[in-house]
Amino acid sequence: MNRSNHIPGPDVTVRGLRIPSLLSTLIAQGRWRHPGDDTMSRLIPWFEDPLDFLTSLERIERESVALDRIADHEPAQLFREVRGTTRDTPVELPWLDVEQAVLIAVCRFAGDDVALALDYRTDAVDPRVVGTDIWTDPQLYEWRTVAPTFSAFAAALNLAA
Repeated sequence: MNRSNHIPGPDVTVRGLRIPSLLSTLIAQGRWRHPGDDTMSRLIPWFEDPLDFLTSLERIERESVALDRIADHEPAQLFREVRGTTRDTPVELPWLDVEQAVLIAVCRFAGDDVALALDYRTDAVDPRVVGTDIWTDPQLYEWRTVAPTFSAFAAALNLAA
């Protein structure tokens, strides 16, 4: 991780991906925090399990390593996570290209296997936010768009004010 005196700046990276400056600022100011389950339910109505926001760059980096572990093993098909560089065609939703994603929130309870991620396939500076969906069709695990950009996500949660 690229850090300068442990204070997030505009060029902070995790797994080689530039963290949006707004997220870096929210983390540095202690404002990147869960807004409450009711607020999350209004924003992501299909999402039934509670989440914990990853409130430090270290946690974002540590938790995001799980994306690589899943993509490199059998559950990749179940969780719809792949490495884009191993494919002949672009990886699109409902699949997640783990090489173009970092986690920003993970399941509150172990075993729920749900998360929110920044998906850099749409924009390297202000990536979209995607979330897992195992509730719409319990036979089908997929990734869905939560917000078109991280800045829109933060604004919808009243964190960017």
